[in-house]
Amino acid sequence: MSELAFLLAGASLGIIVFQTAVLAPLVFTQLKDGSRGPFLRALFPRFFLILAALGLGSALSSYFGDFDRGAVLGVIALILALIAYVLIPSTNRARDEDRKKAFKFLHLASVLLTLGIGISNLLMLFG
Repeated sequence: MSELAFLLAGASLGIIVFQTAVLAPLVFTQLKDGSRGPFLRALFPRFFLILAALGLGSALSSYFGDFDRGAVLGVIALILALIAYVLIPSTNRARDEDRKKAFKFLHLASVLLTLGIGISNLLMLFG
């Protein structure tokens, strides 16, 4: 069962790298007609829910596969993804209300949470 946990951790890392290295730069360079905001608001809830589901899958497959470290790291990834998901409405509201300081703080929090998810998946694979 730990093979499934490894596969799911790898998928999480792949999604994070793709979103960071490919998708985000494309959005900011190609979408200039005002569609950037609506696109990102549709993307990020799905992004964090997918990462949460992968974290849950990793945790469960690790738990049932007697891979204790993987179970803990999967739960960590799940919790971080859910926290990031819950922050989305506040982040959007701060952007809408032009509260720049609050937006920067919440955006940084989501970036750090995503980094934490990535690190937990790396540790599952290589720790």
